[in-house]
Amino acid sequence: MWTINCIPFSQELNRKDEIRRTIQKMLSIPIIAVVGGIGSGKSTVAAEFAQLGCAVFDADRVAHELLLERQVQQELVNCFGAGIRNNRGRIDRKKLAEAAFANPASVGKINAIFHPRVMEECHRRVKQYQQDPAYRAIVLDVPLILEAGGGGRYDRLVFVDCPWEIRLARAAGKGLTAEEIKKRENFQISLDKKRAMAHYIVQNDTDRPAVTEQVRRILAAMNDNR
Repeated sequence: MWTINCIPFSQELNRKDEIRRTIQKMLSIPIIAVVGGIGSGKSTVAAEFAQLGCAVFDADRVAHELLLERQVQQELVNCFGAGIRNNRGRIDRKKLAEAAFANPASVGKINAIFHPRVMEECHRRVKQYQQDPAYRAIVLDVPLILEAGGGGRYDRLVFVDCPWEIRLARAAGKGLTAEEIKKRENFQISLDKKRAMAHYIVQNDTDRPAVTEQVRRILAAMNDNR
């Protein structure tokens, strides 16, 4: 009789232990923010984290989706004029960038429109990702997370370092000139300061396998410290 009674009790203990371990793992999933200069390869690094079992929040994708919302479009037109629309009535991203990065006041206006919305969605997604203990970490690919006041939203900061010449070549492929890059980065926290704030640095100036190995080591180091 004792044997019959103890089997369910033992199973119940094991089930509770498993639930407790799952909850502990969910609560301890580290949040990693990835920052760096324009063209440094932040999204490439984030993609490598994803390949290694991490959830990734892509702020640029969210921002592109926001541009399709009527309310956001109207706020942008109110701030920067109807000239930022193309001939189909949609927001022209290049014209918007030219208007938004014209001066500090304009930068403040566009940040006020996008930052709260992006960070709100970031918070929602992080809560969602935290429900899945299968993720090794949650990665925030939010280029301006420091400027948006998101310093308390991550556990570790990863800085993607890359020489200016390589960054310029990559950005040129997206239609950005050296002058445009410098103008935009002048309105951001300096790269030197971001680098100094980082817990880890990924050097992205060789090939993809080298980036993969650096990301793998970062995850291993974080797991060792948990």
